[in-house]
Amino acid sequence: MVSSESLTILKIGGSVITDKRAEDGVVRVNEIHRIAQEISGFQKKLIIVHGAGSFGHPQAKKFSLSEQFNVAGSIITHLSVKDLCNIVVGILNEHNISAVGVHPMCCMLADNGRIKTMFLDHIYCMLERDIIPVLHGDVVMDNSLGTSVISGDQIVPYLAKQMKAGLLGIGSATEGVLDNKGSTIPVITPKNFRNVKQHIGGSENTDVTGGMLGKVQEMLELSDNGYITSRIFNASKPGNIERFLKGEKIGTAITHEQI
Repeated sequence: MVSSESLTILKIGGSVITDKRAEDGVVRVNEIHRIAQEISGFQKKLIIVHGAGSFGHPQAKKFSLSEQFNVAGSIITHLSVKDLCNIVVGILNEHNISAVGVHPMCCMLADNGRIKTMFLDHIYCMLERDIIPVLHGDVVMDNSLGTSVISGDQIVPYLAKQMKAGLLGIGSATEGVLDNKGSTIPVITPKNFRNVKQHIGGSENTDVTGGMLGKVQEMLELSDNGYITSRIFNASKPGNIERFLKGEKIGTAITHEQI
């Protein structure tokens, strides 16, 4: 069994690996190669979750998947984010990272837009055999809604809680969570969240999952329930992913208490 101290979960935002302003999937291949290079030296157990970016959000918006069930739209959106995952996994393996795509549509069930259950035995088995599972934001079956869009920002805390991760990072396209002056907020806790919430926006681009505010709320709930500290940092800046994986205190810490 994988110990919590040795498990790291890294989420890479869709705005980092795709052009999120595009109306259809545009991948940033060079960025994925850079990220793979930074991950390649990491020796501990790792789960990667990436955002859908322009491979998921425009498609989900086009078919109004957040408001209604649409069979064709659900399938088209799932196949699109699956294509992005295949690209990411392919590049990771080019850098000698033993990665395999794990598609939430095939192993997750939601209820009213929230994860209800997920099959994890195969992920534990992969980690024990030094295979890196790569998950992503996806359309999944939903007991109440037919299907629902489940973001990587919801998948990450779910996995962290269920698998008791020791290190959790959200790589975005900004220097952490920014205040109204554009400065990085070093720490967000339940106590100061009300004060900083007004300065936290959604996403500048098409995003059906809540943008930065959604990220912070998911991480706060996780820290409150499981006392896991998360970090939101700029994954677009070369070297930052490697710094996070080494345990450096970068970006914004989301925690249950002042640190």
